[in-house]
Amino acid sequence: MAPQKLSLSKAINASLRTALENDPKVVIMGEDVGKLGGVFRVTDGLQKDFGEERVIDTPLAESGIVGTAIGLALRGYRPVVEIQFDGFVFPAYDQIVTQLAKMHARALGKVKLPVVIRIPYGGGIGAVEHHSESPESLFAHVAGLKVISPSNASDAYWMMQQAIATDDPVIYFEPKRRYHDKSELDTEAIPGPLHTARVVREGTDLTLLAYGPMVKVCTDAAAAAAEEGRSVEVVDLRSISPIDFDTVQRSVEKTGRLVVVHEAPVFLGTGAEIAARITERCFYHLEAPVLRVGGYHAPYPPSRLEDEYLPGLDRVLDAVDRSLAY
Repeated sequence: MAPQKLSLSKAINASLRTALENDPKVVIMGEDVGKLGGVFRVTDGLQKDFGEERVIDTPLAESGIVGTAIGLALRGYRPVVEIQFDGFVFPAYDQIVTQLAKMHARALGKVKLPVVIRIPYGGGIGAVEHHSESPESLFAHVAGLKVISPSNASDAYWMMQQAIATDDPVIYFEPKRRYHDKSELDTEAIPGPLHTARVVREGTDLTLLAYGPMVKVCTDAAAAAAEEGRSVEVVDLRSISPIDFDTVQRSVEKTGRLVVVHEAPVFLGTGAEIAARITERCFYHLEAPVLRVGGYHAPYPPSRLEDEYLPGLDRVLDAVDRSLAY
């Protein structure tokens, strides 16, 4: 198939369809994923084409969904489960952290848990409480889980393919406010490794590092900075656990400055770990402290205030200015 432009949500749908076609052991489970096609229509049409035993509408019970997926994985299936919204994952947190993440080590490597957990995450859609959270660092902190987040249609397709093929549990965070963003997808291209970061815009003065929903904000910020004569490199992290520190290090050694951007609160967030590691690795190359731009250490606000909470162009460019001022 020739390259085509697809939205991020349709790319995930196409990837799930491919996985269902290629492997009879792949099953999809979640609240309203079947007949409705999911609240964001990401699984639209899959139950109609593959049946109710492959695409399963579950009760509203996240702990039960993940627990069932663990049992299926132990019996040789490769379940892909959907948590309808980011804030709904916490009833399943015990199953994910206590069982899913630890069972491989508990069994001395004899048991594999090929479970993918899809979680639409982040803000920007004007939703109510529990529908706009960014809990990725809570999962990245847990040994035994892989945590990833695509920022575009091509990565959404291929990272899902790679996640389903992985024998380890993968938490697949989908940036919901990017669901309708279109980009080119080549379903025959050979993808790079799942957990590698990618330079999406070359630059020499400063590195902007982001993942998921913030990659677009950072590329827009780099374009705005270019109008003022500043050359900003943008790196899409793609994987939050493990983190490709080598790619980040190469960029920072070139630019001498790093600003990390994510929607999640800055306090104890992904940016804190990156700042610490890059300071250790690049101390003599840094021309300024590693800066972080993110959400505030407060519950996610009502939708009318979310523009004040979320990192936007102004806050990213302010951090760029502060870093370049050193």
